[in-house]
Formats: sequence, structure tokens, C-alpha cells
Amino acid sequence: MYEALDRMSSQIAGAPTGTEHVRRQNIALILRSLRTEGPATRTELARRTGLAKATVGTIVGDLRAGRAVSEDESVSSGRGRPGRPVTLTGESIIGLGFEVNVDYIAAVALDLAGTVKLIETRPVTAGHPPDIEQLVGVACEIRDSLIADGHTVVGATIAVPGLVSHDNRTVVWAPNLGWDDVKLASDLEDAFRDPCPTTIDNDANCAALAEASHGISTDSASSLYLTGTVGIGAGIIEDGRLLRGGSGFAGEVGHMPIGDPTSVCGCGRLGCWEASIGLRAMLRGVGMSEHETPVKTATAVAARAERDQGVRDALEDLGRDLGTGIATLATVLNPEVIVLGGYFVPLGEYVVPAAGRVLEERLPSAAMHLPEIRLSSLGIHAAALGAAEGALAGVYAGNVPV
Repeated sequence: MYEALDRMSSQIAGAPTGTEHVRRQNIALILRSLRTEGPATRTELARRTGLAKATVGTIVGDLRAGRAVSEDESVSSGRGRPGRPVTLTGESIIGLGFEVNVDYIAAVALDLAGTVKLIETRPVTAGHPPDIEQLVGVACEIRDSLIADGHTVVGATIAVPGLVSHDNRTVVWAPNLGWDDVKLASDLEDAFRDPCPTTIDNDANCAALAEASHGISTDSASSLYLTGTVGIGAGIIEDGRLLRGGSGFAGEVGHMPIGDPTSVCGCGRLGCWEASIGLRAMLRGVGMSEHETPVKTATAVAARAERDQGVRDALEDLGRDLGTGIATLATVLNPEVIVLGGYFVPLGEYVVPAAGRVLEERLPSAAMHLPEIRLSSLGIHAAALGAAEGALAGVYAGNVPV
């Protein structure tokens, strides 16, 4: 998980040098050990990390004072001095993640131990994607409330449905939001009253990270996550790392020219895949209207499908179009697992069987691994959760103090 976040953490400004740099790296080493390997005594931490016992003792003392770790003083190792397990608590240290999409703004606050402290969705006016001022207002409101409750917000990451520049600071192109060349990280940092390192990432990348670390694909090192919103994007995990491509734009699968050649996409072109399987394409097929969020919309469609054969038939058609694209991606990327997120989740029983049949039929060889199609376990907040993990990346990389 931490390897997959390396690029995001490396973009955080103000990285220390010299003695302070070494100290932060040592702190990060201990925090990573506690997060990935669980509680340990100071002696065990020294063995795990290769640090001197005195260094571990000093760092643990500082982390206890900052409420990042606790020590269980009731546990004894038998003869001699008691061994007191150090546990990562991190309750006061928060990474803040947001997803801004066409229909909603989602927020997740995650503490250093990986515990969700806040989860929230704010619907926006139908037909009017959120503007930058609306996102800034929500972000500042939520951050201020966390600080007022005694938390330290060490960073924020914003997940967006579009292309993000290689420095993770600028939204290059998000057609469904109408954003081009938006300096979003700087806008948010200027709005926050106190320093708060802020980065931007693609929503599918963030959701893929969340599923790999918290969700349905934790057992796989090779997975493909597909968003299910107005737009369709992919997050690609290989050997536990995100694949980003030469310019950082890998995963824009919604614009593959494999959809209905007469359908107009939000990008202005004809025949994009998302123009055939995106949320609004699905709604046109079933003849229903949109609700506050993609998941609420799909839940209403699933309820109608229980009693309406026409809706079931339309969803089966959608599943076949979904399967065509999945088969194309599986042939190129050969993932072990394909995770469907967003609006696909409530409609899984109606679209996955048809998609799976097309996938199996269109793989070029029986020798190829047939990926398992799974439904996201994280719901609409997957991208915001992955963004919150990204916001903590600077701490675990030693670039942000705790």
C-alpha cells in the first residue's frame, strides 16, 4: 500500500533535510511497522526496524506524547523488565480525503491507525456539477470541525474524475465537471487557515487503492477497479502498486472507442465506452430519472427491476456492453480481480452475469486467467477513503511531522 502512495507523498512541499530528515524517516519506519505488522514492544520494534533501542525509546516517547501510539503497561514478559506492547492509535492524527464528482462531494477522515473517524456525502444540485468554491467551502467546513474536536489534520487529498498533472497539484482535464487546468491544490491550501499539504489524484486510482487496502481486493496483488458514476475510469493495481503510465494518465478507459458510435460522450466525442455504460446511459436505457447520488439512483433502478422485465432486459444489455470493455481490458492487463464500484454495486445481480459471459467468451485463449468480477465493498466513499490514505502518505514517508 505504501509503495502505491509513494508518488503522492513525494509531491508534498517542505520535505526536511539533515538531522530532522533522518528523525522523520526513523519515525516513519516505526509507524509503518506498527501499521503493517501490528503492536510490538520497544525491543521488538528495534529488531523489526534495525534502529537502536535508544532511538526507538526516544521516538516512542515522543509519539506517546503526541497521542500517536500507546503502551500497554499491564502486560509483562515474565522475568525482568516488563515488555509493554506499543500500539498504533493515531486517533488525533487525521488524513482528510474528498471525492468531487458530478452528483456529490464525499468526505472521509482517516486516523493514523486506519480507523475511519468521519464519513459524509453532500449531494449537489442535479444537472449542476459542483464548482471549485463549493468544494472549498465543504473542505474548509469539515477540516475546521475536526480541528475544533482536537484532531490534527496532517494533509488532504482530493479525488477527481479526470486527468491530474504529474505533480498531483493540478486538474488538467475533467470534462464531466467542466474543469480544465485548475490549480486545485493551491486553491485549497490558500483557503485553509493553517498549513495543510494538499494533493490531487484521479478518483479511480484512489478507489483502487482503497479496495486494495480496505476492501474487496485485499487478497489480490493484481486488480482493476472500475468507477460507476457519470464517467467511467479505471484504477490499475499491479504487484501492489498503481500503474499510472508515462504521463500519469493511465486508466481513462471510459473514452475507449468501443461504445455505441452514435452516442455523444461528455468529452464531446462519439462512441466512448462511458457514453454506453455510464450512469446516465444506464438511465436512458431503463427510462428512469436520476436521484441524489449514483448509488441511490441505482438502488431505485434495482427496485424497479424486481418487477419490470423491460428494466431487467435493459440492464442485461448494459451488462453485455460492460463485458465487452472488461474483456478488452482483461486481454491487455490480465488482472486477477475486476472490481465494479459506484452504481454497478446495487445492480450487480442484473449486470454481472451478462458481463461475465461476454468476458469468458471474448478472452482470446482458454489458457488466460479468467478474472473474477467482484462488487465493491466500500460503496460511494471508496475514492474518498483512498484519498484519505493518500493524505497520510506524507507521514508514513517521513515528509510530514507528527
